[in-house]
Amino acid sequence: MSNFVQFFTQNKPFIYLSLIVLASLAIFLLSWLKEPRRLLNGILFTIFLLLLGVWLTVAVLSTSLRPLILTYEVIIVLIIAIITLVTTFSWLFFLWNAYFVWKREAHTLSNLLTLFIGIALLVSWLIIFIAPFSKLPSWQKTLIYTPSAVVNYLLLVAYNFLINLALYQFVPRQYNQDYLIVLGAGLAKGETVTPLLASRINRAIQYAQKQVDKGRKMPKLIMSGGQGGDEKIPEAKAMAEYAIGRGISPESILLEDKSKNTYQNMQFSAKVAAKDFGGEKYRAKFFSNNYHIFRAALFAKAAGLNANGVGSYTRFYFLPNAIVREFAAILVTNKKRHIIVISLIILFFLIYALLQYTKIAQ
Repeated sequence: MSNFVQFFTQNKPFIYLSLIVLASLAIFLLSWLKEPRRLLNGILFTIFLLLLGVWLTVAVLSTSLRPLILTYEVIIVLIIAIITLVTTFSWLFFLWNAYFVWKREAHTLSNLLTLFIGIALLVSWLIIFIAPFSKLPSWQKTLIYTPSAVVNYLLLVAYNFLINLALYQFVPRQYNQDYLIVLGAGLAKGETVTPLLASRINRAIQYAQKQVDKGRKMPKLIMSGGQGGDEKIPEAKAMAEYAIGRGISPESILLEDKSKNTYQNMQFSAKVAAKDFGGEKYRAKFFSNNYHIFRAALFAKAAGLNANGVGSYTRFYFLPNAIVREFAAILVTNKKRHIIVISLIILFFLIYALLQYTKIAQ
């Protein structure tokens, strides 16, 4: 044990590594706490996790305690095995999820995303294991691996999105708000609040009641949602009626009934709050489903609304399909950046394949 303590206190490379790990944690926390509405936070958090893994490995190995090292090795092997199994059989999970979504939700194209992903993953694995790649020339192998490289890039982007989505669930609540903005969603039969929309309103009411219980003022609820082409009334009006039915005073409710999308929800709600408050120094939170709040936060930032989101509960079976939709939407929002990166990846593989072909031809 004395050697272990000595290693920690006198080994300069390890001390430097410890300082680097602490610095990476500090940089992440400063960035995330200052502005949790940016994709960079996921990258910073991943860098911290990788450095922490290196630090932990060095620390365990330095102890020379065989039982501890063996336990650590078993944990690492289990983690690798779980990741491998999840990756290999992810197609089965997506198909299983698609079955439940098909059984319990509307048969729309957006609700079939996990089905398409599951089929695509299954076909990819079948091609990898069945196709006789070993007999192909090296340049043809390179061309075949090009789509895999693009998919791997998209998986990294998806991973970063998931990290940010998970981190955003833990943004500090701060029960001192002036306004709670509830984002609208489609109405049932064009005039009735759906269970999904009700969960958002209920979460905002719960938040308001908790703020009052803490001895602070009752915040005003801004119901945000315009009237769709297939709706009889604006979503904001139906939402207000639902909230009043749950005991909220009409004087505590403001309507934003012009918006057609999430960006307009944020943009128009900010104007409603500023007008009612008499300025832009108000404090606000917005409410949506937990899978949607990070993308909504990006829209809030773009619209100039200084507010973070609080998520409401979503049924577990619905989450994978909903998260895939959110990721696809963010991917499209930043399409120029991703098109450039994907084009560079394809160009690299094409040039490499051409060099291999030229070498064989000579």
